[in-house]
Amino acid sequence: MTEQEKRGWFARLKEILYGMGAHDMSRYALRTRASMEHLFILITMGDLIGVPILPPYYSLRLLPYVVPNIATWKRRMLREKDISDAMF
Repeated sequence: MTEQEKRGWFARLKEILYGMGAHDMSRYALRTRASMEHLFILITMGDLIGVPILPPYYSLRLLPYVVPNIATWKRRMLREKDISDAMF
């Protein structure tokens, strides 16, 4: 077995172990992070969709950090939802 074949076999083994043990955890972490970010934007910029929670002063202070995410956040918040969204 050559050195290159050993590296290829080790890389495949590494990918299999990652898929078995860590892939689900990493997807769950990304999903949790996304929902926390959307909740943060809802709390700070909720008045954009009619949910005034924080005074506008604090919203304006955070606006430069939130601007890149506003379009996707609005799309997600105003999207119609059904029972299959909760399953996946």
